[in-house]
Amino acid sequence: MATDINSVVLVGRLTRDAMLRYTGSGAGFLSFTIAVNRSKRNADGSWSDEASFIDCVYFGQNSQSISQYLVKGKQVAIQGELRQSKWENDGQQRSKLDVVVSTLSLLSGGNQGQASGGNFSSQYPQRPQNTREAQPSPVQGPGPESFEDDSIPF
Repeated sequence: MATDINSVVLVGRLTRDAMLRYTGSGAGFLSFTIAVNRSKRNADGSWSDEASFIDCVYFGQNSQSISQYLVKGKQVAIQGELRQSKWENDGQQRSKLDVVVSTLSLLSGGNQGQASGGNFSSQYPQRPQNTREAQPSPVQGPGPESFEDDSIPF
């Protein structure tokens, strides 16, 4: 029997400063969005960059201490898994995908570039391997946030 794989590895830049939030039990977590560029060939044969905006959440005891380094424009490498949040709004079913980050590495750039490196691991419990039971989404929210032009780091 084939095993499902849910693994994401991305390198991108933060579109705004990370937001430190707290769960109902008082555990801190970070929410942030990264822009990941890819090159694509245009109809005339020239190349251009196209950005994808990826919502991320990071759970960990060190959330508060690293939040100061996760600033708009900072380049990060993340590893994690996709999680889908579902909710109802005005009678309509809504959902969105987030990357639940298990490993976060600070790379370069950003307004506070003093922290040029660092690797952090999430404390969010991961699903044991070889099980098929569903886990609840860690974050329920009103839905994807819209982006203003000034929130894009490039």
